[in-house]
Formats: sequence, structure tokens, C-alpha cells
Amino acid sequence: MLFSGRTDLASESHERIANLPQDIPGLSARRELIKGLHVTTVEIESDEASSLLSKPLGKYYTLELEGRFERGSENFSRCAEALALLIRRCMGQLHSPRTLVAALGNPDITPDALGPIAASHTLVTRHLKSSDPENFRPFASTSLCRTGVLGTSGIESASQIKNLCSLIRPELVVVIDALAGSDVEKLCRCIQICDSGISPGSGVGNDRESISPSFLGLPVIAVGVPTVVDASSLSNDNSLRGMFVTPRDIDSLVRSAGRLIAYGLNLALHEGLSIGDVDMLVG
Repeated sequence: MLFSGRTDLASESHERIANLPQDIPGLSARRELIKGLHVTTVEIESDEASSLLSKPLGKYYTLELEGRFERGSENFSRCAEALALLIRRCMGQLHSPRTLVAALGNPDITPDALGPIAASHTLVTRHLKSSDPENFRPFASTSLCRTGVLGTSGIESASQIKNLCSLIRPELVVVIDALAGSDVEKLCRCIQICDSGISPGSGVGNDRESISPSFLGLPVIAVGVPTVVDASSLSNDNSLRGMFVTPRDIDSLVRSAGRLIAYGLNLALHEGLSIGDVDMLVG
């Protein structure tokens, strides 16, 4: 069941206006199968479409996760491979780019711990390629930062990332963060990948500085999973605004989703790696 609450998912925003009597210029959506998994693509190419969906211009892919997807399950490999293909779509013509992976979120709050968990399984190679370029030639140059949240660091995540970009000069930034959705059935059951960046906290009404291509001056890919729904959207009771609902098994779901995102990202950035290779390199 789809509710009308605030959402970070472009696919949910598009569902709400799908029955409008006329087409919206600069807005398109399609469904396809990748590795046997359903993917919804929403392309926002006009200011009118951007305003209507409350999303920046860009391409948004929603990968639906079927069944169990923890490491060791039958679905894990195809989910990671499908995710890698979608990340590569967002990369466009970039080939093995120097990449800064930014893991957003608070590791002490489970629904917000997606980024830190993914960071634990992300292959970091920048220092290795610098010290031993010959042996690490097949790998892309990747670096990682865990920004934390403003309340614990005192520094905006966007500012941290921009300062790091000026220091290490990446060609691509990948941001990983938990999202808010409006459909309880999609919580921890899909992954959104987009090339428009992200505004940390926007889904829970706590907007921060946007981490976007225009702000950083280079391509930005945002990867996220909806982990919460605003309780007020479930009951139409405004007194519940600011309270959020999350699945009761959120601990295991976020751990599995974080690891899945990291594996998909590793496969996308380091061409030629297999799932088994990633297991050996990051565990």
C-alpha cells in the first residue's frame, strides 16, 4: 500500500502522479528486468518535472530486492551484480575513475547506519596504488570517508566531502546514505541509485547542504535504501509527525543491505572482480 508521506524515492514520487491526464514534459519512467530483478527508471529532465516530483534533475534507478539478500543467500550475487550494472550506468563514460566514497549516517542509530556498515565492506586502494602501482594496476583508485552526522561532528557532511575533494582530486564521488520512504512494504526491500546527488536528512525533514554535482563540481552518484517511514503518513495524524516507523528486524536488514551496496560498488569500480574476489579482499 502506498502512502502519501514524504519520500526520497523518485519511483514513489512518480507513482503519485502517474494518473495525471497529460504527460509531463521532461519526465519519463520505464520498467525492466536486470539479472531477473525488477528495476524502475525515472528520468527527470525539466524544471517542471523536478518541481512536480520534488527531486533534482537526473536519472533515478530503483532496484527491487526479492527474497533474502544477506551474504550467503542465493539472491546475493545477482543483486550485487545488478546493482553494479546500475552504478556503471550512472558512471557514464567514466572508466575506473578515481573515486571518493562518502559513507553518511550515524552508526549508533540502526536505521541510519547504512553508510557506516557499507564502509566496512568497501575496498579502499588509493594508498596501495600510490605505494605499489604495478601490482595494483588492475584496481581503480578508491578512498573512503565516514562523515558522521552534524550533531556528533559539528561539520556539515557536504563541507567535509568538498574539502576532501580539493585535497585528493577524485573524478567521482559516491555517497551512501539511508533514505525515507512512504510505502512500508518497500522498507529495506529496494535500492535507489541516482546521478543527482543527495540532501542528507531530507527524507526526515532535516535538510542539510546538498551533496550534488553542482556543489562539488564533479559527478556524484547517490546510493541508498529506505529504512524509515514517517508515522504521520500511515495514520494521517499530524501529531505523529517526526516519529518514524522502521521494520522490527531492521538490524539484520541494514547489515545485509549495507554489505550488498558495498559489494555492488566494489564490482562496479574495480572491473574484473568477482563476488569471491571481494570476499577475499574485504570479507
